[in-house]
Amino acid sequence: MRVLIVEDDFTSRRLMQKFLSPYGDCDVAVNGVEAIRAFNIALGENEPYNLVCLDIMMPGVDGQGALKTMRGMERDFNVGRQDEAKIFMTTALDSAKDVLDAYYRGGCTEYLVKPIDKKKLLGLLKEHGLME
Repeated sequence: MRVLIVEDDFTSRRLMQKFLSPYGDCDVAVNGVEAIRAFNIALGENEPYNLVCLDIMMPGVDGQGALKTMRGMERDFNVGRQDEAKIFMTTALDSAKDVLDAYYRGGCTEYLVKPIDKKKLLGLLKEHGLME
């Protein structure tokens, strides 16, 4: 499994790496611009990410903007719906507006409110066929 962890907070980024590195190769980005660049490179090299863990509150391009751009890039690369990356929003924001924007306007796969529960995260990986 190829994973992209997008998180501007060092501690949160390290924690997600610790949770996910036993299950796949983890790349990190510290903001939305880096995330979009990494996602585009992966698609261009035909080695797309299986999972993107994407924080919402980041400077510059926020997670909602990065999510919409990533889904647009997948359409540009003719990635079928069944082959899209699983994008888990990881955020401290749990307002109805943020959740609805992420799911219905952005196309995220899951929405996890921090602090991230490792057991729940691993359960979602299984549910989405990313690990056995």
